[in-house]
Amino acid sequence: MNRPGSSSRTPRATREFAAHTLAAGSAGGAPLAVEPLSFWGGYDTERGLIVEPAHPQCGLSLAGKVMLMPRAKGSSSSSSVLAEAIRNGTGPAAIVLCEADLIVAIGVIVAQELYSVNVPLVTVDVDLFAALCAAGVPLYVDAPGDGAQATVRIDQAAQ
Repeated sequence: MNRPGSSSRTPRATREFAAHTLAAGSAGGAPLAVEPLSFWGGYDTERGLIVEPAHPQCGLSLAGKVMLMPRAKGSSSSSSVLAEAIRNGTGPAAIVLCEADLIVAIGVIVAQELYSVNVPLVTVDVDLFAALCAAGVPLYVDAPGDGAQATVRIDQAAQ
C-alpha cells in the first residue's frame, strides 16, 4: 500500500550514449524509426509527410521528431528537399543514422548556413540504433560542433 504523496513507480534515470557528429546541433523529441527514405519525391516539404507510396511509413510526419533511419536512399536532390523541409519547420528535429550519408549531411548543413536552423545529425552503431528504435520515449541529441563527442540520451523518466 502506498502512503499519501508516495509513488509506486520507481524513478528511472536518463541513459546517455556516445554518437559521432556529422552536423552540429541539439534537439529532442519523439522518436520515429523509418525505413531508408529518398526525400526527393518521397517527402512533402509543405505538409511534412512521407509521400512515397511504397514506403512503409507513407503518410507519417517527420516534423519535430527524432528521425531514426539506418541509411538514406535515392537522389542527390534529396539534400535540397531536406533543407527546404527544415526551413519550413516540417523536417525532423534531429537525425540519427547508422551509416554516414553525404546527401543528408549536405541538406542539414545547407539549412544551418542558409536558414540558421540547426538539426543535429549523428551516426551510431547498429546495436545502439536498435536500442534507440525500441526505446519508445523521447530522445535528445547533442552534437557539439567543436569536435567533442556527440551524445544521444534516452529520457526514461518519461516512461
